[in-house]
Amino acid sequence: MAKLFFRYAAMNAGKSTALLQVAHNYEERGHAVRIFTAGVDDRYGKGFVTSRLGPQRLAEVFNAATDFRALLTQSPGVACVLVDEAQFLTKDQVWSLHEIAHMRHVPVICYGLRTDFQGELFGGSAALLALADEMDEMKTICDCGRKATMNMRVDASGRKLTEGAQVEIGGNSRYRAVCGRCFRAS
Repeated sequence: MAKLFFRYAAMNAGKSTALLQVAHNYEERGHAVRIFTAGVDDRYGKGFVTSRLGPQRLAEVFNAATDFRALLTQSPGVACVLVDEAQFLTKDQVWSLHEIAHMRHVPVICYGLRTDFQGELFGGSAALLALADEMDEMKTICDCGRKATMNMRVDASGRKLTEGAQVEIGGNSRYRAVCGRCFRAS
């Protein structure tokens, strides 16, 4: 039975690496996959799922106007749909992916952040937490050694920022994965 999966974590937990491994496993066995990533995240070029470890792969780009139902209806034979940066999905898109999993019997595995730098849910993540059949928290660690669950935005001097737009694309120079204690103490 196909399901909608949500695999979430703080930054730098290996979400993109895990997605690339799942794609490889399906394809190694002769199965077709469709891979999507958010157009807003262009840190490594538009339309790429990139692991910090180095592997990179071209993917289809989604934005708020992407109609997953229409795209995937035109793709018979797809064995799995993989979505990177799933926090940027809209609520309607998550409902569409839920339908694809349950009515078209295609597993959909979404990878993304749960919360932003202020500890607030992203819209796509909120919908996935509500609709996903299975959720897995991927783990990473804070500088102090505890499990990191928060994404802390920092300025050029490494100081915590508490205000700003919800979405500001950046890597290790802009964000740090931290535990709740370090998030509060900063």
